[in-house]
Amino acid sequence: MNIENTKAQMKKGVLEFCILSILSNGENYPSEIIEKMKTAKLIVVEGTLYPLLMRLKNDGLLSYRWEESTSGPPRKYYKLTPVGEQFLKELDITWKELVEAVNKTTNPSTPANQ
Repeated sequence: MNIENTKAQMKKGVLEFCILSILSNGENYPSEIIEKMKTAKLIVVEGTLYPLLMRLKNDGLLSYRWEESTSGPPRKYYKLTPVGEQFLKELDITWKELVEAVNKTTNPSTPANQ
């Protein structure tokens, strides 16, 4: 079994949640999202991010606007829609429940609130 593949699959499962969380703090250009993910040690490349952003936009969770750039082509800035904000709230609840369940499973002798 390849541990790197398993680790990549675990990270892939939370990318959507992390991207929506980043955008909950305001609109971002894709390279800003990549940098914030990199800072958090969640490495994501453009080839992964752009299709995910497009899917989230098509699902009505994100919108974008174009802004002219002085150093190149126009930039696309993404932000959450009201539907995306509600979706993120539900993901946040699910994430907290999942973390608690995983902690109880992997550390059965540790109280849940520690």
